[in-house]
Amino acid sequence: MLWKKTSRITPAQIIILGFLFLILAGALLLTLPFASRQPGSASFWDALFTATSATCVTGLVIYDTATFWSPFGQFVIMILIQIGGMGVVTMAIAITMFAGKRIGLKQRWVMQESISAPQVGGIVRMTGFILKAGFILEATGALLLAVRFIPQLGILKGLWYAVFHSVSAFCNAGFDLMGYKAPFSSLTASVGDPIINFTVMGLIVLGGIGFLTWHDFYEHKWHFRRFRMQSKLILVTTFLLILLPALFFFLYEFHLPQWEGLTLGQRIQAALFQSITPRTAGFNTVDLTLLSQSSTLVIILLMLIGGSPGSTAGGFKTTTLAVLLLTIRAVFHRRECAQCFGRRIPADVLRSAVTIFLLYCILFLAGGIFLCCFDGLSMMEALFETASAIGTVGLSLGVTPTLSFASRLVIIFLMYFGRVGGLTLLYAVASGSACVPAQLPQERLTVG
Repeated sequence: MLWKKTSRITPAQIIILGFLFLILAGALLLTLPFASRQPGSASFWDALFTATSATCVTGLVIYDTATFWSPFGQFVIMILIQIGGMGVVTMAIAITMFAGKRIGLKQRWVMQESISAPQVGGIVRMTGFILKAGFILEATGALLLAVRFIPQLGILKGLWYAVFHSVSAFCNAGFDLMGYKAPFSSLTASVGDPIINFTVMGLIVLGGIGFLTWHDFYEHKWHFRRFRMQSKLILVTTFLLILLPALFFFLYEFHLPQWEGLTLGQRIQAALFQSITPRTAGFNTVDLTLLSQSSTLVIILLMLIGGSPGSTAGGFKTTTLAVLLLTIRAVFHRRECAQCFGRRIPADVLRSAVTIFLLYCILFLAGGIFLCCFDGLSMMEALFETASAIGTVGLSLGVTPTLSFASRLVIIFLMYFGRVGGLTLLYAVASGSACVPAQLPQERLTVG
């Protein structure tokens, strides 16, 4: 009877419950007296906000991570980032694999749903590849960052900073320990440092393009034509979403008077960094409150888009945007369905893309309205905060620590929704409803 009840739990429900239990466990650990530097301990609600932000790899914080949390608290945050970024199910299966236990069909099914794999076959081997590749990339990033941090902070502290920021960047979390220079400063002191800039940017992009794209590179190397259509679409869309905003920031934003103190090299790095980090890492190398309104709006749009499916990033995903744009092109060319790279995109994919896009837009706007009502924020500040939360980014215009209790609950929900995914939540809630084969009569409807 117990197995029958357990078997009724769908992969979507397992995923959302796994993230929920991890958040609660992290919150309890962060409430321990020795988790914070201040006398006593953090309140449960502050710990819950931080644990949610870490597990959902967002990076929005109430307290500066370096100055408020003790080394133990920082370690808990890093572990939450690692598990949340790689996926609760992926890490649980990894422990099972290392223990030498057999992976059953039910577990393989959940793994497939967790990493957005196209099929169950070979899923254990692919999970092993994901874990190895992820840890190798994080270790490489840590070694590169150690070159800069060790001379500044000493061997032990420098290594710790290198590992923490490598994990945070690869998992697209945006948590940092640079508050010892100035609270909530992120990487603003390194705006012209190529080692930190390009290492962090490289980790963000690699973590955000998706595990299946890695697998295509592993199997086919640089033979782009052999890649899955999804990987091709992800790489092209990601490239354009980095290039076009970077050109906008460099040609317009960083030629405004408030950035006169930046050299040409710093402007180039800042433009590239600010085009990459909104999808969906949360680091920043310039003061975001000095950005023009148009640049702030561009960052909001980038935060909503986010990374790619089956990655460490959030947002409504690059493939969703690509499918919507391809559908617009198909309508202009009077084609029945969207197509690219010599392949046709099924109608159910378009329905899912439209559903995800509208869900994100509705929650993003509703959250912004709530924050305006609860805290009296300007609409731009509120929308920036909600886009950062639902896109699991972590960028802020400095209002996060000042949010009221009600606004923090809104942000917690948006971070959770953004990490587990809109369709995952819908499938979990609607798991008991059966598909009805009968169809109603069809009648055309005029739109537009």
